[in-house]
Amino acid sequence: MNRKFIFLVIVGAFVALLPFRSPAPLIYSPGEGWFYEKFGISSKWQRDRAKDQLDVAEQAFTNRDYNVTLQAAHRVLKVWPLSDYAPRAEYLIGRCLETQGRDEAAFKAYQNIIEKYPNSDNYKEVLQRQYEIAGRFLNGEWFRVWGYLPLYPSMDDTAKMYSQIVTNGPYSEVAPHAQLQIGAAREKQKDYDSAVKAYETAADRYSGQPDISADALYREGLAWQKQAATAEYDQSAAEKAIAAYTDFKAIFPDDKRVPETDKAIVTLKAEQVRGNFAIAQFYEKGKKWTGARVYYNEVLQLDPNSPYAAQAKQRLEALKPHINNSPAS
Repeated sequence: MNRKFIFLVIVGAFVALLPFRSPAPLIYSPGEGWFYEKFGISSKWQRDRAKDQLDVAEQAFTNRDYNVTLQAAHRVLKVWPLSDYAPRAEYLIGRCLETQGRDEAAFKAYQNIIEKYPNSDNYKEVLQRQYEIAGRFLNGEWFRVWGYLPLYPSMDDTAKMYSQIVTNGPYSEVAPHAQLQIGAAREKQKDYDSAVKAYETAADRYSGQPDISADALYREGLAWQKQAATAEYDQSAAEKAIAAYTDFKAIFPDDKRVPETDKAIVTLKAEQVRGNFAIAQFYEKGKKWTGARVYYNEVLQLDPNSPYAAQAKQRLEALKPHINNSPAS
């Protein structure tokens, strides 16, 4: 069942349910989505002053009455958008949306704080909460249509969330980790080139933080290694993985992952030998004798003691008559 079909089913169900009377007015707020306003309670939560209205929202949040919290907080933003109480109201909206599992809407609410109220006292916590939300999507949470209906997981949207966090505070406490997680999300997409770029950015930008730069360089090697495993006739990824691991060992010789990189390099070099032998066979099968000779020689140069080396020597001998008799090969 593809995503388009699922989406059509959801839309159909939504339309089919429209004739039924809603138990309460459905209120829409840009950025945060929809919420219900119960009948007959407006006089109980509405206040004439911004501070008093925020107090209602705070008390409702403490009592876990998230519906009233949303109503009171939204009223603060609607009636007193420039007041000192607006950032806290937006923050409470984000918290409520999180408790309701509406993480994407919560992320947007927190983003409103960063864009509209950059001097907010909650700035660091807001970035941390955005980071935690992105982490849930990285772990497989589905994005929702209309803020309610789970529709699909998306590593592309997740990477954009992490990128937004880095943009919000490039030198904040969470930014280096967010930059690394951009790479993690791209790896889950199997977009290894983009993953490597994210790790390179992390290593360069946060070079003064050894833990981050070490992790970035190690992950860069891993990403290249994963790409090498998918590239039957392209050995450049293996070469880049070896180079990244070699740099990692040279810069961080005491890192506990060095033994793992040693094993990875051995595996990658063996894969290079195998890959070059396979490329040579491909050229030989296509009667591209000179090309085959180049790659059989590469096998010998990479590891003259490998199991493929003896076969490469045999094939080189067998190629000589073809090469001698076909100058244009």
